[in-house]
Amino acid sequence: MSNGDEIPAPPVVPLGDLQATAPPRQRADAVRNRARILSAAERLFSEHDPRTVTMDQIAKAAGVGRATLYRSFPDPSAVATALLDEHERRLQGQMIYGPPPLGPGGPPAERLAAFYFAVLDLLQRHLPLALGAETGPARYTTGAYAFWRLHVRTLLEAGGVKDPDALADIAMGPLAPELYHHQRHTLGIPHERIAQALSLLARRLLGAA
Repeated sequence: MSNGDEIPAPPVVPLGDLQATAPPRQRADAVRNRARILSAAERLFSEHDPRTVTMDQIAKAAGVGRATLYRSFPDPSAVATALLDEHERRLQGQMIYGPPPLGPGGPPAERLAAFYFAVLDLLQRHLPLALGAETGPARYTTGAYAFWRLHVRTLLEAGGVKDPDALADIAMGPLAPELYHHQRHTLGIPHERIAQALSLLARRLLGAA
């Protein structure tokens, strides 16, 4: 150069730094896609029998590719589980931190009855999601079921039941989404009567124990 000055070399950007700029965009896209998938799936689950909804239908309704859908969810049941998860987490918080009888502090029989009421209310409001996520063998593998079962087992043990491990799943049986659907929509039993029957069951299980 005429003035003898050297042109500074451009700063070297490590490859790792270049790669680090990609994930935020990818994460933003993933968040948007997930929201679109869940919104479309919730609409499909409410309009059709959730057990008949396919991944192709969800992908088409969400406007995403099959590969994008499968990166987030392996099957329709997993999509329904994700939708139901937020509602169940809210109920779990009430059971742990809320006032009695649903929360800590009440007699076991009253707490079990309150638990039945709360889960029935969840089923009433979100039955299509529950049918899509928690039916058949899949019901017993969800984190929510494990939480509910532990709660019921704890109440049975506190109430003096001799074999709470064997009885816990039996006490959970009336809360199966298929059974609630059968009682409400096949037999036509009002929600309030189902709740009253489960309240009686709770007191029979623990009142005499």
